[in-house]
Amino acid sequence: MSDTTVTLTEITIIERTLKPTPPVRGEGEYDVTAPVGLGDVAKPLSLIERLANNGGVRRALILVAIALVWELYARWLNNPLSFPTFTATLEALWDGIASGIIPQRLWVTLQTLLLGYGIGLVLASVFTSLAVTTRLGTDLLSTLTAMFNPLPAIALLPLALLWFGLGRPSLVFVIIHSVLWAVALNMHSGFLSVSETLRMAGRTFGLTGFRFVRKILIPAAFPAILSGLKIGWAFAWRTLIAAELVFGVSSGQGGLGWYIFENRNTLDTAAVFAGLLTVMAVGLFVEGVIFRAIETRTVRRWGMQRG
Repeated sequence: MSDTTVTLTEITIIERTLKPTPPVRGEGEYDVTAPVGLGDVAKPLSLIERLANNGGVRRALILVAIALVWELYARWLNNPLSFPTFTATLEALWDGIASGIIPQRLWVTLQTLLLGYGIGLVLASVFTSLAVTTRLGTDLLSTLTAMFNPLPAIALLPLALLWFGLGRPSLVFVIIHSVLWAVALNMHSGFLSVSETLRMAGRTFGLTGFRFVRKILIPAAFPAILSGLKIGWAFAWRTLIAAELVFGVSSGQGGLGWYIFENRNTLDTAAVFAGLLTVMAVGLFVEGVIFRAIETRTVRRWGMQRG
């Protein structure tokens, strides 16, 4: 019995001796304040790479390329009456700004735009809220959008002149029409895409009616709503400029559109291009600054949209 015990003990000792032991890491002191070396993956980007990754720089380069092509083509055409150079357009733009004419006309246009755009957004919110809370509201919104959304806003200008006369109310009316249906359609599509899980969570907390729309549907559908705001803004801006051109013909009043029409009558083509350049500059500012800031603070911050 003792021989058996000794034999088992010896076997156990042999197994422990042959079993590999894990390596022991040597103890040491490390300076945690020392800078960590950057590997190949984390190496700093060069100046050209940093500029290439900057969206603002890329857009600026595109604008510079367009201006260069404009200048070269105008010099090759050599017909300032039909197509002035980019430098001549900048000179006319500077003269219009220095004299105060362009800022004054632009301010008149922006006042009208903000009034019509704001009313259009309020009406779109009301129609869409009714559509997502009641069946009658859904039928009403679908019927009205099918009727009026294909109708160009500028086509309603003659009726607006008959109903409201020559003045700002007629312009506001056509702006509301251009904003209302585009924003309402995007809002409604965004609300319909909200998952049922979020809807049930809102109902669990007792949210109904407009509180349900404000606390559940709007945050979840905000990317679609933001797209509708952009589309509505673009429709309103171009509709207003076109309507002001007609108002310039009719009453000699208006904002930036009348400035363009007035200089067209005097064959000052450079000033006409300066007015058009102002229209495009406002569009770039609204899209690249205002809406981009809203995106950064909302949908991108929430992880709902890629940068």
